[in-house]
Amino acid sequence: MKKLIAFDLDDTLAITKSEISDRMSVLLGRLLEKYDVCVITGGRFEQIEKQVVKRLEVPEHLLGKLHLMPTCGTRYYRYDELDHKWVMQYAEDLTKEQKQKIVKVLETVAKDMGIWCDNPAGEIIEDRFSQITMSALGQQATPEDKYAWAEKYKDVRPVYRDKVAELLPDLEVRIGGTTSTDITLPGIDKAYGMQKLIEAIDISKDEILFFGDKLQEGGNDFPVRAMGIDSIAVEGWETTAYALDGVLGVSK
Repeated sequence: MKKLIAFDLDDTLAITKSEISDRMSVLLGRLLEKYDVCVITGGRFEQIEKQVVKRLEVPEHLLGKLHLMPTCGTRYYRYDELDHKWVMQYAEDLTKEQKQKIVKVLETVAKDMGIWCDNPAGEIIEDRFSQITMSALGQQATPEDKYAWAEKYKDVRPVYRDKVAELLPDLEVRIGGTTSTDITLPGIDKAYGMQKLIEAIDISKDEILFFGDKLQEGGNDFPVRAMGIDSIAVEGWETTAYALDGVLGVSK
């Protein structure tokens, strides 16, 4: 029997960097009445808060069943109903020296490969404390521009990742969201985050169901499936919503 439903964020619960839809807000609210819910993503806590939490219309006590794991679970937040705020449970941050080296490598390799954006929409390289993320077009690029870039450079992204990884052998380098490359401490991926959650709330992996749009080998959701958690592959929030209708229907 499942006790927790976990989700990737961009292109699973919402269009990349966009707020969840009214339909998804209702579905998540219904899920929280029956299950614990986790959102695990490469983005920052503030991004989850903006895209998901502020769009929920649920009683405050249900927020206690929501588990937020930004930057692939290197940070973990729970809601404190007494203080009426989100509280960070732990953080595994990079050092200042590591961050400086990462930023230099990301920029240098991108420029050498001719994929550095000279007119970005927002920051290209963002310090997420426990993760450094390079967003090829900038953090505020439109979903349409991001999807177009991802299609154009789908064969280039793995090459970029490999070149960066070669220069950062002591760190983890992954292809992230639609246009992003993520760097964390070694051994950090969504499976790491899910294992931390399993230990924190004392459940088994058999009691978790995970939804993600990149569950294929090499995708940033694949480690969750590889660790043995039951997983459902989706192609955008609409297919997630359709699947959740089934989950909620069966559980009535």
